[in-house]
This record gives sequence, C-alpha cells and structure tokens, in this order.
Amino acid sequence: MALKKVRLELARDKDFPNGSPAHGYEFVAPLHKDGKIDIAEWQRHRDECRVVRFWGAAEHEHGRLVRRRGGNWAFHYVDEGDLDVDDETGFRFDDHVFRPGEYVSIREDDGELRTFNVRSVGDVTS
Repeated sequence: MALKKVRLELARDKDFPNGSPAHGYEFVAPLHKDGKIDIAEWQRHRDECRVVRFWGAAEHEHGRLVRRRGGNWAFHYVDEGDLDVDDETGFRFDDHVFRPGEYVSIREDDGELRTFNVRSVGDVTS
C-alpha cells in the first residue's frame, strides 16, 4: 500500500467567509482504496505519517499523525511527552473518506471545531 499526501484547506467559516487556501494541513497517511485511513498500515509506517500545519503568515508547525487512546486520530506537534495533550483532533477520521471535494472537521488546540475541504490526495514521492 502506498502512502498518500493529503492536503486540507480551510472551508468557509465565520472568520473566513470564502474559505482559505492559506490555512490548513498537509499530512501523510496510508489510505485504503476507499479513501479511509488504514490502521494496520499506519502502525507499520507511523514514523512516516507526518503533518504540516500552515496558517497564513504564522510559522508552519510540524508534527505526526497519531492515534490516541479511545481510537481518535490527532495531529501531535511535540516529539516527546504525553500523547493525550490537547492537540488537533480529527472528528471521526476513522469514518471519513479522504478524496478531493470531501469535507472533514478538526478540533484545533484552542477547542474550536473547523471544517476543511480535501483539496488533493496524491502519492508520496521520495
């Protein structure tokens, strides 16, 4: 199974009525043919499952895609420490299909739930 690079861009919300391609995430994950995250492959390739958060003019944040206790997926930005800190948690990422045009929600570290559009899904190149 090939790892995929997924780009999420902020959808319309109260702060960005037209959405924003300058705000979002790019992350690497193994996806089934149906577009859902493959847990078994993630376990084998977890070190390669990285995320970059880009947020306007702010410095990019680099982290990992992690599976937290209880089965929730999250973006974790601290290399060491407790994986249960308040990182950015994907809402029902187990059920979501990551294909261009789909929408997913992420609860950010400030507690706000934001919706993102899946803009692209492509093969990871070395």
